[in-house]
Amino acid sequence: MAAVPGFVLGSDLRRWWQARRCRSEALRQYYRVDYATLDTPWTGTEFLALDLETTGLDPERDAILSIGWVPIVRGAIVLAEADHRLVAADRDVPAESAVIHGILDRHLTDAPALADVLPALFEALTGRLPVAHHASIEAGFLGAACRRLWGCPLIVPFVDTLRLERRQYARRGAVGGVGDFRLAAARARYNLPRYRGHHALADAIGCAELFLAQAAAMSGRQPVKVEDVL
Repeated sequence: MAAVPGFVLGSDLRRWWQARRCRSEALRQYYRVDYATLDTPWTGTEFLALDLETTGLDPERDAILSIGWVPIVRGAIVLAEADHRLVAADRDVPAESAVIHGILDRHLTDAPALADVLPALFEALTGRLPVAHHASIEAGFLGAACRRLWGCPLIVPFVDTLRLERRQYARRGAVGGVGDFRLAAARARYNLPRYRGHHALADAIGCAELFLAQAAAMSGRQPVKVEDVL
């Protein structure tokens, strides 16, 4: 696979090495399967839109409480393969975060541990590029979890719909405020329906729909390849 913009040169070698040494069989298998090259048409690439709800914004100190994901295959969302998992927390859910996502301690009583949830996520992600809105959050938390649980990094480029929306603004010479790039605000510009926010599966589906709308808008100017969405 060619190196992607902003991605570490030599990632192929690093993925090969992690496929041999990582303590997680799910992550080893994930690293054995490559993803699309930069010149692949975006509709010929499979993606996985995902979202996390957490106790806070610090990947080193806060915990993942839920994960939602949905595949995008041949330019279409595959709802039949969407999934949502609650995750047992090793601490009480802070009141300030519970107000945002509505996840309470009692909701997590029978939830599985993160180490038991992540294999299903990586199985769904295998051979696909992840898509997230403000992807540094998802990349940071999943990377920290892989290092903590299995002693290996998460090596994958994310498609960030927030960054794509900023590019659209820049092309028009427009300047937007922070609120203009939130998921709901970005979706509204494409006349996408309003969903309940801060639910991992709803936000993953919302992100997937936004990505398809952004790619369609870009396709009106030129054929869109993987390198155009990274």
